[in-house]
Amino acid sequence: MTRMRESAITEIHKKITEAFEVFDHECNKTVDVREIGTIIRSLGCCPSEGDLHDMIAEVEEEEPTGFIRLEKFLPMMTRVLTERRYRPIPEDILLRAFEVLDQNKCGHLTKDELVKYMTEEGEPFTQEEMEEMLSAAVDPETNNVRYKDYISMMVVDEN
Repeated sequence: MTRMRESAITEIHKKITEAFEVFDHECNKTVDVREIGTIIRSLGCCPSEGDLHDMIAEVEEEEPTGFIRLEKFLPMMTRVLTERRYRPIPEDILLRAFEVLDQNKCGHLTKDELVKYMTEEGEPFTQEEMEEMLSAAVDPETNNVRYKDYISMMVVDEN
């Protein structure tokens, strides 16, 4: 392994460990399994729920304890980051997706349309996810989602 690659891996390990430690409330190098999705997303990855379950299964103990140990999480997450898996969807693709849903081509969706699409199509949002999205996306005065504005808020900076 080259020095450059070793240095990059060291940086990735540091980033993963720091994100993990935010949720390691007991300071014993373990986190509640329910926090793993948040940790993974904080590292810039956007796995589907199915992929997230697979990732958790990979790092869980033989007899699940409800906790994930850093020593098992670190190699899996290092591999995910070095392979650049689960990258966020680019802004132009998000925009095209919203435009397909915007049948009237008016630049917005109503709150009801958004709820219908996000809870009945594809991988449905949970009630909590829907409420979180609506609180960020819906203009309280018009009850609409101006999706260009919402997309610019959502997009993850790759740097």
